[in-house]
Amino acid sequence: MSSLNIAIAGAGIGGLTAAIALLRAGHNISVFEQSKAFLRVGADINLTPNAVRALDGLGVGAAVRIPAARPTHRISRLWDSGEETSRLEMSDAAEQKYGAPQLTIHRADLLAALADVFPAEQVQFGKRAEQVVQTADGIELHFKDGSRHVTDLLIGADGIHSVVRNALFGDEQPRFTGVVAYRAVVPAKSVAHVPNIQAFTKWWGPTPESQIVTFPLNQGRDIFIFATTAQDSWHEESWTSAGDVDELRSHYQDFHPDARALLDACNEVLKTALYERDPLPFWSKGSMTLLGDACHPMMPFMAQGAGQAIEDAVVLARHLQDLTSTSQIAGALLAYQQARLQRTSQIQIGSRGNQWLKDGGNADWVYAYDAWAVPTSSVA
Repeated sequence: MSSLNIAIAGAGIGGLTAAIALLRAGHNISVFEQSKAFLRVGADINLTPNAVRALDGLGVGAAVRIPAARPTHRISRLWDSGEETSRLEMSDAAEQKYGAPQLTIHRADLLAALADVFPAEQVQFGKRAEQVVQTADGIELHFKDGSRHVTDLLIGADGIHSVVRNALFGDEQPRFTGVVAYRAVVPAKSVAHVPNIQAFTKWWGPTPESQIVTFPLNQGRDIFIFATTAQDSWHEESWTSAGDVDELRSHYQDFHPDARALLDACNEVLKTALYERDPLPFWSKGSMTLLGDACHPMMPFMAQGAGQAIEDAVVLARHLQDLTSTSQIAGALLAYQQARLQRTSQIQIGSRGNQWLKDGGNADWVYAYDAWAVPTSSVA
């Protein structure tokens, strides 16, 4: 097979997953990341069985399991009465049913596991993409430092503010949702009196924008707290902006005592505004395509942002597995888009509506998806 030269803009979760899968498919991979190094910033991540199974197929699942926690259940509770409205067994039960457990992990630990199996010399840091140009020789990626890179195929894994997306669709900005999120981590022992603290628990608030989600981290030693509420006055999108603990507690002062106990344990909190985009009609054009937040940024209410990026990466690599010439790229990218667009759009819309599993229901359509087994096809 003749290898393709493939450039990936973005060394986040989706970008590195794609890089590993495509390297194993025999292609020449170059990854460009705007940060100066892999930094320990960002949110903690819920990897549901569909995402863990995809990582297992890459051979990184064992490494991901080491720092992660395995929630015992996925539980829904009502904000005022504390009543449980749904309960799914996870951990060993999920592994038996879906072929993989649910894992909860810090984003940096997941990135480290991915980076450990991808050659470091094939990732270039400090490369902020500014422009994408189609030339007779391929696609030319222009960087802020004045350098350029020519490639056969370009994958935009560069997040919600994707430069590759802008090259496909024109300059546009994501939409502020009117919702802000608070993030905190507390020692598990400080909230040991709260029931089911080692479960993934979602407290459903009085409005779709209002919720508190908790799950274990660091093999269960810590508890991650993620809370959202409507707030039009805060527009800062940041991994590291400090919030006010008293303000956090004030938004949930009428919640059940178990929920308030979680917030009472917080000594500090981070705060960010949440942004989204509408589902796209297409992701690919010529020899360019998108994956992850670059094409389907979504609200966090189904906990599928990272999982869908991982699924994208695996399915994309499978569609590019047997390519022997650049003339096949466009058809393969359209087939990848066709395989993924309906599912990710459905999850985008479901995440926005924030009703999934509130009163029970079937999780199989999300959790049972196997990115390694979905059919692949070609589009002429």
